[in-house]
Order: sequence, then structure tokens, then C-alpha cells
Amino acid sequence: MQGVVPAAGEGTRLRPLTADKPKGMVEVAGKPLLTHVFETLLDAGVEELVVVVGYEMDAIVSHYGDDFRGVPVTYVHQREQEGLAHAVLQAEPHVDSQFVVLNGDNVFGDGIGAAVERAAEPDVNAALLVEEVTPEAARETGVVEVEEGRVMSLVEKPDEPPSRLVTTGCYVLPAEVFEACRLLCPSARGEYELSDAVGVLVRAGATVEPVRYDGGRCNVNASEDIERAERLLE
Repeated sequence: MQGVVPAAGEGTRLRPLTADKPKGMVEVAGKPLLTHVFETLLDAGVEELVVVVGYEMDAIVSHYGDDFRGVPVTYVHQREQEGLAHAVLQAEPHVDSQFVVLNGDNVFGDGIGAAVERAAEPDVNAALLVEEVTPEAARETGVVEVEEGRVMSLVEKPDEPPSRLVTTGCYVLPAEVFEACRLLCPSARGEYELSDAVGVLVRAGATVEPVRYDGGRCNVNASEDIERAERLLE
């Protein structure tokens, strides 16, 4: 299985740490943030990494080269940061079957293997790793609407969240998601949202299942998140 890692953003909220390097190269517990992401993917059985790069991309390419611990690494350039679906779409030429998307700024306390295993079942097309949060937190991220154990829709930063289950930045998706990404229009915030592409799959009849995650996770967006992520990894 291949793992797609979006890592093209500037990480402006981490300035000055990202003044001359990408967010993925900011150190967390003595390692670049991307190293933790790659390790999580390898632990889940990923055998090839496709990294979407952009801002200060040379720092990532020169550090990791063509492989990470024996696993091949391919780089694709996202020239304009136009949303997560746009980032994932850049990887299409290098992906030929079901794959994992793991955001390049997330640190997980436990593995993501449960989502990979569930998506491998013959009656499932895709799986989303989700966690339960407070209603306040749900208004700030992608919220998952679930009926009878299946994902019915995803909503980005809703004023009235349909549930308290939210995306974790880990998606196991079929190759058909690329066509779904091409069908999208920009969202209200001017981005092509991966959540909308998952919605297209659901409406087309795909079985998308939520997989609960309780292992602790930190999205490293600001300097104070680094300490939180390090405590998670202790």
C-alpha cells in the first residue's frame, strides 16, 4: 500500500521556526515532524511514500532522499496550495490502488493500522480514522456524519456540527477519489476540500466507514503544539 503525505504548506503559525524551512522539518522530540508521520505509515504497512511538497521543498528532498528506512519516496510538487483535495490530486500519477492519506503535521500516540485493516475488508471502499471531541472543537474542523455505522457526509467547520466525530487527518481511500477531486468546486474558504471528495464517493454509492481512534493525537500548527506532541510521544 502507498501512503500520500501532504506537506506543501508554509506553516505560517509556526514562524519563526518556519521562516526558512517547511513545517515538516520542524523538530518534535528530536526528529523532524515528517519523520514521525513516515514512521506511523510504515508501522501501518505502507510500502511506498508519496510526499506532496511545496514551500522550501528542497529541505525535505535533501533530508530524506529517495527512500526512508528502505521504503521508496517519491516527491510531487504542489505549486499552489489550493486545499487538501488539490494536494492529494497531485499524487495521482504515482498511485494505482487503495492508499492512505496522512497529513504531514499530525503526531499520533498510537498507530493507524485499524483504519487500514478495516478498509481492506471486501465490503468497504474507504475508511476514515475519527475521534470524538467537544462541540466547540467540532466547529473548528471536519465533522463526520454517521448513520448505521457508515459515513454519510463530512462537513468542514460547521456552525452546527451534525456530530462530535471529527477527522484526524488519516484517510484510507480508493483510487476513484482522484476523479471525485476533479469534480469539486472551491469551498467557501476558496479551497478544494478532501471532505467534499469523500462526499462525492458516498453519493456515488461507496461504502465509507468511520474507525474510532482513542490513542491521542496532536496537530502541530503552532509552537505550543510542539510541547503537546512531545508529551504524547513520551
